[in-house]
Amino acid sequence: MRFGLTYHHQLPRPWAEDSEERLFQEALEQIELADRLGFDYAWGTEHHFFEEYSHSSAPEVFLAAAAARTKNIRLAHGIIHMPPAVNHPVRIAERLAMLDLISGGRVDFGSGQGSSQLEVGAFGIELADKQEQWHEALEVVIRMMTETPFTGHKGKWVDVPVRNVIPKPKQKPHPPLWRACTRRESIQEAAREGMGALAFSFVNPEEAEEWVEAYYRTLESDDCVPIGQAVNANVAMVLPFMCHEDEEVALDRGLEGAYFFSYALMHYYITGEHQPGVTDIWQGFQDARESMGFTRDAIVPDEKDLQSAESQAMMDQVGQLRRGIGTPAQIADIIRRYESVGVDQIIFSVQIGKNKHEHIMESLELFAREVMPEFVDRREAREAAKRDRLDVAVKAALGRVKRQARDVSDFVIAPEMSLYGDADDDD
Repeated sequence: MRFGLTYHHQLPRPWAEDSEERLFQEALEQIELADRLGFDYAWGTEHHFFEEYSHSSAPEVFLAAAAARTKNIRLAHGIIHMPPAVNHPVRIAERLAMLDLISGGRVDFGSGQGSSQLEVGAFGIELADKQEQWHEALEVVIRMMTETPFTGHKGKWVDVPVRNVIPKPKQKPHPPLWRACTRRESIQEAAREGMGALAFSFVNPEEAEEWVEAYYRTLESDDCVPIGQAVNANVAMVLPFMCHEDEEVALDRGLEGAYFFSYALMHYYITGEHQPGVTDIWQGFQDARESMGFTRDAIVPDEKDLQSAESQAMMDQVGQLRRGIGTPAQIADIIRRYESVGVDQIIFSVQIGKNKHEHIMESLELFAREVMPEFVDRREAREAAKRDRLDVAVKAALGRVKRQARDVSDFVIAPEMSLYGDADDDD
């Protein structure tokens, strides 16, 4: 079992002049501490225009800052928006390689489509096209990181001529690949292409067992044809987090943040009408929390409060938001349950709602002292057994990959003008 922290950089209103600066600085302090304590991953998400829910619009900058302050923790994109209008494939490949080099080979590459129309629509992307754009761009980025030179691509969404994309990443053939997953179907799709599954939905261990079984069954089947040149066989699950010796204190400190995370998510994807720069999501949360079940006692709202099947599905997760919030013994118990069904990594959402920086720091230290050692002690044997189990299947999967070599040895780029322009140009 590996342990990570994920950062959406939530910032509920009201905001002070230095709120965003303090938010990022505190997150970096948390990652610096997590690195010293032995946490394995720091994940940075990417969102645009999601006021209060996520001020994480440039995770490549944030992770580079984290790289400068850490030594061992892996720096993971969870995820990069792949549609070319948001992030051009050349820029993604360049930034990944640069971060991998300055961090000493500690980058993981999680990718996704982007999310709601609020985000992708601002870049001129239609929701119906974003999955196709993600997949084409991902294939191109992987080739850019592994081909010398990149032999060019002309597709439906991306056209890039022959170029040598530099620098190249330290990790060979490329950083580990992950895919954002919110459904069992997308878990299986990740397995079919040899990518790790980032399960961002809050699911209980019983559901997780079904997801993990589906993932590894697919990965070990003939259906697995890796999109990259290596297989990243891993399933990661996300939990809210707050740890304290006293359960009531842990709930006091962490439950509101977990509830706000869920409410803000529903606001942008299901229930909310948003007026940019005006809508106060935190106040809306305060006004609606009792009727929606976001209280210490009520877990699921009355049927009359549910507006759609999507709302029902989202609210089914409310009762699960406590799972990573509690005493060391309680959190260790829930992690054992995820471990027993084959989950490979637990990623904790720590900086959510108005969770206090000092409480997060205390929780990380307590978790590392009281919970983590048990799982670290049996990690090596568990991971070795998994490698042995998957060895034949992974080799077979990589053997199914068909790469078409293209000869570009005669491709030459001729200069179009002199360094200083045309001879008769007076400028």
